[in-house]
Amino acid sequence: MAKPLHITFKNAEGIALAARMQWPADQQPHSYAVFAHCFTCSKDLHAVRNIGKALAGRGFAVLSFDFTGLGQSEGNFADSNFSVNVSDLLSAADFLKNEFDAPALLVGHSFGGAAVIQAAASLPSVKAVATIAAPAETSHMHGVFQDHHSEIDTKGVASVNLGGRPFLIKKQFIEDLNIHHITKTLENLRKAILILHSPQDKIVEIENADSLYNAAHHPKSLISLDGADHLLTNRNDSLYAGEVIAAWAHRYLETEEKPILETEHQTVAVVGDKDSGYTTLIKTGKHFMTADEPEDVGGSDFGPSPYQLLASALAACTAMTLRMYANRKGVDVQEIKVHVNHSKRHCEDCETDSPNSRIDHFERLIEAKGNLTIEQQQRLLEIADKCPVHRTLDGNIAIQTRHVQ
Repeated sequence: MAKPLHITFKNAEGIALAARMQWPADQQPHSYAVFAHCFTCSKDLHAVRNIGKALAGRGFAVLSFDFTGLGQSEGNFADSNFSVNVSDLLSAADFLKNEFDAPALLVGHSFGGAAVIQAAASLPSVKAVATIAAPAETSHMHGVFQDHHSEIDTKGVASVNLGGRPFLIKKQFIEDLNIHHITKTLENLRKAILILHSPQDKIVEIENADSLYNAAHHPKSLISLDGADHLLTNRNDSLYAGEVIAAWAHRYLETEEKPILETEHQTVAVVGDKDSGYTTLIKTGKHFMTADEPEDVGGSDFGPSPYQLLASALAACTAMTLRMYANRKGVDVQEIKVHVNHSKRHCEDCETDSPNSRIDHFERLIEAKGNLTIEQQQRLLEIADKCPVHRTLDGNIAIQTRHVQ
């Protein structure tokens, strides 16, 4: 049964919060994670999606949601504050615990990074916390509102332009910032923490990462997102952050091997909703991969295309077959490279009988380095044609398709 992609859950005040789940390809996650977005952002920020994709590709199920009054969530943003954000995070964790499994990983971006540190102190299931461009103290936000402090003090509220959009900021929001001390929380937190920050961040300076790192206990790690901006608008930066978090978190989570679908060598591919584009998560055996289409055909180019995967299978199988042959026969081959190109060509170009049709054409180039005679080089070309994937592509193939519930 397919797992839900779009969900809602209630926070402590009974307000419905909109959320999205990102699942691994086989929909059998080894761990659950909650992602907290940056201040006045939403779960639909590209960086949030990309980091979630990277985590899902490594076997995590990721819940990202809109804080109260933001995105598609209900409630009034003007009545929210940092304490409400933390409470929303605890409600998200409680939802996962009741519906699936308690979260083991919290990830937070910017102001959301401060929130996950605070929330982690109240969540025994959380073993690891990762922050991205997080401030060391909630009081850092005072700088965002410095031009409006007088108005907020006298009128109790001010309209503040944030990222090109007006937001009402009430006095209670400012006062709430002063009661939280993130570094103090870190001094008492005994969970693995990963701090990611860009030295070029102009919104939350890199010194904040130093303060967080110095306050935290081991195991702790600090990773530089060199060249990235605060919102990780370059997708390579957000994908990198997601991959780093996933690899790091595995060291601190008690992950169990989940049963693989039906057989040990089953391959599963899953593509999300229309907003996910063509990005497809794949699990084959115990391995996770991502496939996609190039940008010029509407994809995001997060992974190889299906035909690139097919060409890769031919290249890999050929290289393995040649290595096996060389080892068995004692042929002095130091390195084998197999280059494969795929195209659609008119049959007349391939000397076949139907010049008006087009067929798949694979060009395979073999580069074998070693002390080889001409005869040995020719023999390697003959052996290449015997690789199993080559035989499959060159033989009769039957594909049976059926619908399952």
